[in-house]
Amino acid sequence: FRAKVLITLNTIFTDSELEEVQKLIRQLYHIGADALIIQDMGILQLDLPPIALHASTQMDNRTPEKVKFLENEGFKRVVLARELSLEQIAKIRKQTQIELEAFVHGSLCVSYSGQCYLSHACCGRSANRGECAQYCRLPYSLQDTNGNILIDKKHLLSLKDMDRSDFLYEMMMAGITTFKIEGRLKEVNYVKNVTAFYRQKIDLILEANPTHFQRTSVGKSTFFFMPHPKKSFNRGKTDYFLYNRKQDITQFGTPKSIGEEVGTVDKVYSQYLTVSTNAELHNGDGLCFFNQFGIFDGFRINQITENKIFPAEMPAISSGVILYRNFDHEFEKQLQHKSAERKIALDLVFQETSNGFELHISDEIGSTVSYPINCEKIEAQKEEQALQNIKTQLAKLGDTIYYARTVSLHLKQAYFFPLSQLAAYKREAVQQLSSLSTEKQPFVRKQIKPNPYPAVSRGYTLNIMNEQAARFYREHGLIDIEPAFERKPDSEVILMYCKHCIKYALGWCPKQKNQNIPDFREPLYLKLNQQLFELTFHCSQCEMTLRFTTTCRQK
Repeated sequence: FRAKVLITLNTIFTDSELEEVQKLIRQLYHIGADALIIQDMGILQLDLPPIALHASTQMDNRTPEKVKFLENEGFKRVVLARELSLEQIAKIRKQTQIELEAFVHGSLCVSYSGQCYLSHACCGRSANRGECAQYCRLPYSLQDTNGNILIDKKHLLSLKDMDRSDFLYEMMMAGITTFKIEGRLKEVNYVKNVTAFYRQKIDLILEANPTHFQRTSVGKSTFFFMPHPKKSFNRGKTDYFLYNRKQDITQFGTPKSIGEEVGTVDKVYSQYLTVSTNAELHNGDGLCFFNQFGIFDGFRINQITENKIFPAEMPAISSGVILYRNFDHEFEKQLQHKSAERKIALDLVFQETSNGFELHISDEIGSTVSYPINCEKIEAQKEEQALQNIKTQLAKLGDTIYYARTVSLHLKQAYFFPLSQLAAYKREAVQQLSSLSTEKQPFVRKQIKPNPYPAVSRGYTLNIMNEQAARFYREHGLIDIEPAFERKPDSEVILMYCKHCIKYALGWCPKQKNQNIPDFREPLYLKLNQQLFELTFHCSQCEMTLRFTTTCRQK
């Protein structure tokens, strides 16, 4: 299908691991991987095979200067920071030629990717080493410098999930060449549902703009179910900062999947409840809600009789509560079966030659096969039926990865063929087409030197874990090289760099001119058990940082 196989190798490595990394890269190249997605610049110092390199979002790719630097280093593609707006993406596109990839769906990191050290600081599990413990999903209390609790035990760093399905065309016009769906620890049904949903969306755009956009893979996908992203894991929907800052990007109530809104509770009885809904609910569905204390709760439907819902275990719930469905039993059961089929279009031409016949087959990517058939020409008695039999038999491609888009006959008259013989000719020709060489050309990294790194110093945030990475940055103009936080943890440094702002999300930002801002004294702190994290609000950049502290300073 000309699909690309991209290998995520986007962690940072110790010196002792680099030899194994180099061996792994060569193995991946020899089995046909198309590209490596990397974070560690030490990899560029290794003896690499001619394989394409993609710059992971873990590299914190959010400026035209950084993307241009990576382009000049020979990267084929850059995965942009999730926080960029359409305007920022278009600006990067205008100043670079490199392929640009952007996230469109899935879980969101509250910190700029590659710039979060909270998990490692708290429990020794590094996000830059692929071991994030997701401290951003835990409940925190917000207090001021005097110790006053402003918000008690809410998921203040937990964001909704990204869903940019309504803005794919705009992102393509801004310069995005590839869409990325986040899938960490997701189940197969999530993958089936979400990829099908986006495949259909993208295909509609491609059909409407055939001269402007082009697919990089081939084959037409047919789906045997109706994709619906809210039926898979989601914490609510946000396009994040695509159209600049919004207040509703957070999900303070829960880090769990809330699913799709299905109705409200009418009345509650001792063993059942009635619901106002237009959704078709099923036995086995999982329903959830926020109770009177704002705590996320849920139950499984044991039985539905008319408009009466009998939970497996009766929850503490009241009338007027909004219900969500985060498990659709029938939908999940549907996805247990074959959910999609992808086939490549073939055009078949059956024509007469001086020695017999020839079957000419071409596919949608331009591969062609001409299969000669030397046989006796037997005139058909029933002309119309004979011609239709030939067309019907040639169009049958069974369980192959192909379907017949067109079948053309170029014959002087109608001929008789045993159907089994026609099938054999077609089978041989299709096998020849499938076996045509699809060898890839080795990728050549074109580096422009000298190519100075576009910053004086970034300290520990460059995530330099090994000496090869340090050498790379020295060769590109950085003198003051600091080791990665994982090599030299420091409780005084910033542990998280965020575009998300808690004050803005709560309506407390001075720019919002909210009259109901509570009386508090900064700095503000997040409290997790006995740990305190100081928040600093960088209003000129509209960003927030978090650092660890042991005690609240008193003013």
